[in-house]
Amino acid sequence: MTHRFGDVFNPPGLTNFLGCVQVDLDPVAIRSHNFPPFATSDTVTGKLFWGDRIFGALGVAASVTWHPDRIEREAEIGEFLLTSTTAMVVGRMATVVRLRIENRATGARTARFKLGVRGNVTKAMRPWNDALPPLEKDNEATVDAGRGAVVFRAVKSEAVIVQGALPKPARVTPQALYFELELRGGETKTVSFVAAVGETAGEALKLFDAVAMNADAEIARANRDWNEELAACFTPDNGRYSGFMPTLETADADVLKNYHMGVLGTIYFKRDSPHSVHGRVYTTLLPRNWQPVTFLWDYSLSSLVHSLLDPVEMRSALRRWMSLDVHKHFGTEYLTGAGIGPWYAVNDFAMTTIARDYFRVNGGFELLDEKVNASSVRGYLETYATNWRRFKTKNGLADYGGLLNLLECVNSYVHEVASLNAANAFSLRALAEMLESAPGGADAAQIAAMRDEAIGIIGNVNELYVKGKGYWNARDPNGATREVRHCYDLLAVLNAIPDDLTSAQKSEMTEFFVRQLKTDRWMIALAAGDDDAMFDTRADHQWTGAYTAWPAMTALGLYRIGQGGMAFDWYKAMAKSANQGPFGQAHIADGILPMEEGGAIKAPQEFPQICDWTCSSGGAWCNVVLEGIFGVRAGMKGITAKPEFHGFDADARLTNLRHQGKLYTVNRRGLVGQ
Repeated sequence: MTHRFGDVFNPPGLTNFLGCVQVDLDPVAIRSHNFPPFATSDTVTGKLFWGDRIFGALGVAASVTWHPDRIEREAEIGEFLLTSTTAMVVGRMATVVRLRIENRATGARTARFKLGVRGNVTKAMRPWNDALPPLEKDNEATVDAGRGAVVFRAVKSEAVIVQGALPKPARVTPQALYFELELRGGETKTVSFVAAVGETAGEALKLFDAVAMNADAEIARANRDWNEELAACFTPDNGRYSGFMPTLETADADVLKNYHMGVLGTIYFKRDSPHSVHGRVYTTLLPRNWQPVTFLWDYSLSSLVHSLLDPVEMRSALRRWMSLDVHKHFGTEYLTGAGIGPWYAVNDFAMTTIARDYFRVNGGFELLDEKVNASSVRGYLETYATNWRRFKTKNGLADYGGLLNLLECVNSYVHEVASLNAANAFSLRALAEMLESAPGGADAAQIAAMRDEAIGIIGNVNELYVKGKGYWNARDPNGATREVRHCYDLLAVLNAIPDDLTSAQKSEMTEFFVRQLKTDRWMIALAAGDDDAMFDTRADHQWTGAYTAWPAMTALGLYRIGQGGMAFDWYKAMAKSANQGPFGQAHIADGILPMEEGGAIKAPQEFPQICDWTCSSGGAWCNVVLEGIFGVRAGMKGITAKPEFHGFDADARLTNLRHQGKLYTVNRRGLVGQ
């Protein structure tokens, strides 16, 4: 990916499972270097000044290539070629940038440059209630000339960050590291920039010394550790996860890429922080926003991956969120365990989905009778499945309130909407399935009543359908309706109640998707002709693009209504959008902006997009392979598979598919062995 200052570009990030970092658009600089509770917010440091000009003012481009373990950057400045490798140190609060400067001239040249440094470090052992991490702007900065580094100490908390380089700079000030490197024609020299964090100066300096003197070894160790991490994801009894993902064996590089990116888009959010009151957690955004926070909605969209890969953590998460009032917050943070943010209307559906995926993959139905605070797990699940009644209107549907409870940037998508009301029918049916598998059985009359209630909801949802058009109305408290051409109604209905749709609805919804939402390499969330398209331009839910999981969930929904051929071709084509790394919080659709490396470009962090580089709901891309292409139906009491390969590799298979203690293989004919 090659860009210069002013381009639409969201630079990639890295994690070492303690924290994360993001590179900036120059060959050296890093930003968002945070290890909760230690933070520097979105502070940029290590900024390259060549000669006497900041890199962005040179008018040259930088190329950026992401790998799970490292980020490589390159830029040409006159007769010099600058290349760098950025890696996070395994198990420590530090990042290293190894810069190589090559003199491409035939004669000797002097490379004169500085790296601007900033601290802003803090330790905030409290709920991080703002999207951006905290910082302290008044750090005390001290030059350590012997090390060639600057020591930044927080004034209001116990936190230190040391930033410096080896070989030592020619001069160090509290603002910059200055270098003058003499290079013969064709010669290359290396400078390793290190940022190390600690609670005390002694801790941070010791870590800085260890990393700076072994920069090459630390970069190599990060590579080895990530190779072991990726292998562990697909290996039983791997020592890193309590479960494992099925292995996809195929010659189809596009489908394999999407599947692997779905796994990466989940594990990149694993946090094994010693400061977590919950132990292991999976957070939601990286590398800038809400770093210690897990949103229930995003977790639920990857919950099939969580249930297969790390069921112990998933069981803990379920109990944790049941201890919280999920009707007051959108999620939790791990530093104190506090609830964060306002209530999201999707939370009941999210909790039901997470529980359903846990039980159908792992069994363990005795959990239903376990106590969490004053209620049982069963009691909480009954609350989630029936909570819609609190908001029930005379129309027989739930009114989910205003903008901030739903999609935040779609002003017309409020009150009675098809998506979450269809989800209420799904949740009642899912609860019935779970209760029927409970150790003590279930009350037959209660089960029948829940299923009848679901049928009634679906009938009322259909009153919102715009006949002949394939999309749905939203309805206000005064009874007024308005057409809303949004993908969330489409994908939620297709996945929640596919068998309850008429043939005409299936055909019309498919036509609506193809004509108004689908692009070659992505999709738009809101039809560009919708009246609300002028309200906002945020790419996750508006006309400019779509959120991480929406294309995958739409493709899976198309499989559920017999449109697998179309879904497969589109899913393959979208692999080009994974050339930038794990799927972003949103991508701007091809046709809206020029593509990035053949795919839809990631939406940037800057206002009005405010989208992070990646999001944990990327696990939804695995669902298309598991439940769409291979047609796996993991139930409470058994497992089946009805593959729909269409143009897919006929020799492909899934191995080590785990279901309630047994392992299965699936090929184009279905389940072929245990």
